[in-house]
Order: sequence, then C-alpha cells, then structure tokens
Amino acid sequence: MAASLFAALRGIDTIQVGPVGTLPFASGLLDFIGVHPVRTGRWHPNPWEAIAQLRQDESDHPYAVMTTREMRTAWKQMLAFLTDSGLPYVAHPERNMRMINPVGTVKLTYAVPRSMMAADEALRRRPPCLLVDFAGLKGFSARQIAARLKLHWPALRTTRLPIPALEGELQPERLARFLERRDHCRELAKAIKSRLAGAQAVGLPAVVGLHRAGPHFDLIQRRLGVPLFEIPTLLPSVPGRRLLDTFSRQLPRLGVRTWYQYAVKQAQIRADGALHFRIGSAADGFWVQSRAAILATGRFLGRGLHAERTAIRENLFDLPVHQPDKRGQWHHKDLLHPDGHAINRAGLMVDARFRPVDKDGAPRHPRLFAAGSILAHQDWVRQKCGSGLAITSAYAAVAACAQIPRGLEGTHAP
Repeated sequence: MAASLFAALRGIDTIQVGPVGTLPFASGLLDFIGVHPVRTGRWHPNPWEAIAQLRQDESDHPYAVMTTREMRTAWKQMLAFLTDSGLPYVAHPERNMRMINPVGTVKLTYAVPRSMMAADEALRRRPPCLLVDFAGLKGFSARQIAARLKLHWPALRTTRLPIPALEGELQPERLARFLERRDHCRELAKAIKSRLAGAQAVGLPAVVGLHRAGPHFDLIQRRLGVPLFEIPTLLPSVPGRRLLDTFSRQLPRLGVRTWYQYAVKQAQIRADGALHFRIGSAADGFWVQSRAAILATGRFLGRGLHAERTAIRENLFDLPVHQPDKRGQWHHKDLLHPDGHAINRAGLMVDARFRPVDKDGAPRHPRLFAAGSILAHQDWVRQKCGSGLAITSAYAAVAACAQIPRGLEGTHAP
C-alpha cells in the first residue's frame, strides 16, 4: 500500500496486484523502532537515537541503507495522506508514544490514530481514569487491563456496558458498525457519563465507528467533557480495517489500478530485460509488462517466503534468500530466547537502491526492487519496527524506481 501511494504521488503509472487481507490483523499503531538491541530489550523513547545506534550495530539492517532525510519524507507523506483521507494520525517527530495493548501491557510506537493519542498523556499523568468494555465483546477486558496497570496507575476504574440492541457474541467490527450511527454514539456517551464519577479520562476498545470514525469519536468526547482514547483490540482489528478501507478507497482516486482479487501467477525476466507478469488464472488471465516492479509480498503469512523441509524460498522469482545454513539453526531451543530466532531475520538481501542481490552483492535485475518485511537482517516483531520498515523501505524503493527511464510499460491480452 505504501509503495503504491508513493509511486502515485510521483505520477508513476502503477498497478497493485495481490490480496491485502493481512491489514485487519494490524493494531493500527504505526511503529518506527522501539527496541534496540533486541537482546537487552532496551526501550528507546527517541526513535532517531535508536536508528543511529542501530546503524552502528547492524550495518545490514534495512534502516542502515536509507538516509534520515528519506525516512522523514516517507513519514511526512504517509501521515499527510492518512489525514487528508479522513483518518488522521498523530506523531511526535522526535519521540515515540506509549500505548496500551489489549492485554494491558504498554508498548512504544511512533504514529497513532488521533482517537488513541490521549492514551499517551494519560499514561504519563495517570489521572483518575475509567476503562470501559462491553458485555459480549470477546478479546477485550477492561478489568484485565486495569489489573496489569494497577501497580503504576492506581486511579484506574472499570465498567462494563450492555448493548441491548446487539444480542449474542460481539465481534469488534460488528460493534463498530453499530456505532456508525450518531444516535447510538449519543446513547453510549450518556451511558459512560453516568458512570464517570470524577474520572478525568476515559478509555474504551477501538470500536467507535468504521468508515466515519473521526466525527463519531469527537461526538462522544464532546459529550463526556474529558479526554477519550481508544485501545486496540485483539483480532479482528477495527483500526486495521480502517487503514485497509482508507487505502482501498483512496489509491484508485490517485490513479492506482488495484487488482486485489488477483494474484501474480507467473513472473518472467525476458532476454531483453523486460519484466512480464501473468495476472490471474490460465482461463481469464493476462500479461503485464512493466518497466520496474517492487516486490512487497511480505514473509510467510503474505506468502512472499515459503519454508520447505531444508530451505526458505522466495515464491515468485526464486530470488536468493539470506538464511541459516542448516534448518537446525532456524530456531533456538528456548522459545523466548533474548536474541530471537534466526528465521526471523531471513529474507531478501538488497543493495543501496533496494534491488535484491545475490550472495556476491550483484543485483539480480536492474529494475526489480523489494520493500517491507520480506527484507533480510531485521526482526520487526522484536524491534517494534514493522510499519516503519514498510513505509520507509517502500519510499526508498519507489525513489530508486522513479529514476528508471519511461517507455517500457504496457498491458497485453492473454
């Protein structure tokens, strides 16, 4: 999604192919980098200081390939796009924010939906605060969160509200659709206000609307008269769905042709260096010739990588994958080993222009690029850098792609 956005902003004729169903798994928090080094688990309030140290310690990390200027520009354009699209995000340029996880732990992240930003201030000040959940909502317990935070935040209280209009088990998306109506939001605000009892802030699960979340959130906050913040839920994630809907709606308006229902079935590098892709099935597929391509297929969940009995393969071009020499080295025997597992740093090696390279450092193709979690030498889960890696590497790959002369693209019938 980030690569398509940055390409469209540069006026590049862009096609995005492939399913995007993993975004609803996202919390909606956009991490940059929160932990370095992984072994010590050190938190970094300032992500730029963490990256400076990372560049010294891990020269192969994708962040070490990019410039600070590229990173700042990528974040600026992404956050401007989200805000202009009606899904405003907030970031403090020089520091991470602290956010509450659905199980009651606290994490560092860089950019958050505006509906979550008051949590950072609440965690700093720890005022009298009311945490709200809903009867029947699975995977979110205000009591559990309060129990985890109570030692450092004793002024937490909890309440559980019924939703009489919704019977049975509640999923977050179902409740978010219910709160798309302003009258339902007014009723919710009235119910919460009756239980404030001096609370100076209110937290609730991230379910306040799906497609028109901002105005509905503002309505509830105005009626409460105190800061309100959403807390991410377990899957399925409404903030992740909001991101997916925003990109799906806005990218076509920027000229991107989005073929989410298709997949690339075959990729060819012709003798003249042209990149050809077969999109769709043999029965109704077609070929696309492009002057460049960005491989942003993710790791195992996104099917960019595939683990076989003895090795890890890249699925589309069969590109060289950086990985341990033997399968027995993929994992430590200790599941929670402080170093993480070697398989988590497997992926594609790239040069300074984000072109996949072989073991000798030579690009496999001058107009083939890679971005995101498929890149090697990073552990985005433990380093808390997943979204930042996706956004900044996509920007760098598109910037390199934009230097290629035009005139090689085209679409062909089967």
